Amino acid sequence: MFKNKKHTNSVSLWNMGKVESIEEFYKRKFDWMPDAVRNGIGHFNIFKLEPPKEGQENTIPYKRRDYYKIMLVVGNSKVHYADQEVEVQKQALSFSNPQIPYKWEHLDKIREGFYCIFNTTFFHQYGNLNQYTVFQPGGNHIFELTDEEREKVAPLFQRMQEEINSDYVHKYDVLRTLVQELIHFAMKMQPAVITGKQPLNASQRISTMFVELLERQFPLDENHQILTLRSASDFARQLNVHVNHLNKAVKETTDKTTSLLIAERVLQEAKILLKHSSWSVSEIAHTLGFKESTHFNNFFKKNAGLTPLRFRNI
Repeated sequence: MFKNKKHTNSVSLWNMGKVESIEEFYKRKFDWMPDAVRNGIGHFNIFKLEPPKEGQENTIPYKRRDYYKIMLVVGNSKVHYADQEVEVQKQALSFSNPQIPYKWEHLDKIREGFYCIFNTTFFHQYGNLNQYTVFQPGGNHIFELTDEEREKVAPLFQRMQEEINSDYVHKYDVLRTLVQELIHFAMKMQPAVITGKQPLNASQRISTMFVELLERQFPLDENHQILTLRSASDFARQLNVHVNHLNKAVKETTDKTTSLLIAERVLQEAKILLKHSSWSVSEIAHTLGFKESTHFNNFFKKNAGLTPLRFRNI
């Protein structure tokens, strides 16, 4: 955990940087581990969601996990992920992935529900989970459900419980299918932007590579201590294209400038660090690639409308 001291090349660890492994999840929740986890092979499990018992914490810490999680929550609670905060009023379906840190609050207000966890290896050779918007950084991760929608979702989790307890030799294929059903159920709740896959032109390819390269730098933790790609020129060099070519492609496909997209993502990460880390403002400025804290303060105030300290204390 950071103390208020001058930022050095050896950056202290803080809670968000500590990625919880699936092994640590089992130790924390149950103090035991299935053999599949010990053996390092693909893993899936499902659990009933219940409020914490008296004396237990009612908050899951803000951090990343190295596994995926799909949860049906019935009851009021609050979830923080990336720089967003969402309150579940009645019931919701949520999707968590290894790239995005998150935490849940007020779990004592949850009445019931289910959650399943699985690692990347579980879907090895069965497709790329990150192609789905529910697992992408810019996608929706929390879906408030009506009573009718809940009645459609809950049986999928119940079928998971039945399958995992069965002796059917291909039960894990069935479980993958049920996970896919949950994913597509949620994605159908969003308006479709593209009705069919279109071949990417040159500008779209360059823009896509830029966005992927930009997003790959985050979240900032002990493995990515200082932001290195900060300008359009930095990205152009990395992508081996002329900066004017990059700027034109990004503007054509996103209707935003390269510099604006970089600034928006840096601002998002700054908000995360201010709210969920104990780093000082100067440490955050350094980590985000600002040479002086005053430059970071000016950048943040210009784009967020208030100073970093004011934002942190709200």
